[in-house]
Amino acid sequence: MNFKINDAVFNKFPSIETKNLTLESFALQDAEELFRIRSDDRVTKYLDRDNHKTVEESEIMINGILKSYKDKAGISWIIREKASSAVVGYVGYWNLIRENVRAEIGYALKFEYWGKGYMSETLLKLLEFGFSEFKLHSIMGNVNPQNQRSIKILEKFGFKKEAHFREDYLYNGKYLDSEIYCLLETDFFQNTRT
Repeated sequence: MNFKINDAVFNKFPSIETKNLTLESFALQDAEELFRIRSDDRVTKYLDRDNHKTVEESEIMINGILKSYKDKAGISWIIREKASSAVVGYVGYWNLIRENVRAEIGYALKFEYWGKGYMSETLLKLLEFGFSEFKLHSIMGNVNPQNQRSIKILEKFGFKKEAHFREDYLYNGKYLDSEIYCLLETDFFQNTRT
């Protein structure tokens, strides 16, 4: 049983490889690709954040991601296709709750890569990393209840719905509901062994 997050992951950025993808550290040169993701209405529909209007906004986000890693507050990866080196999306852990050895997961894929199994491939490796290397006890996802694609992939990996908060999030002049999903370390390893 883990009682402490493994801060050693913040000593050297941990690149991750899957069959078809590489997960690497963000760099400012990735701003144009991040902008393509964060300015696409199809991708951002349920993120409940304003779309990026300029590449500079994406640069600001990348600087925040890099600072978060430096401050040991979170870790995010840009996802590249091995065969082409094309950026397909991003994924990461943020909102670390150290006293509970818990982190929140977040992710997005470019629309043209939806339905190829890339997010499943990414999440499997990211969850393994989260429990085996990062030493998390639990991982949570905060989802807009209308985002059925995101809910489906969380449930595929054994995440269980813990809560439905009614109108707990104010965005764009509307109160929105949130659902919290959670995966425990014991559940993940039990599911991957069967």
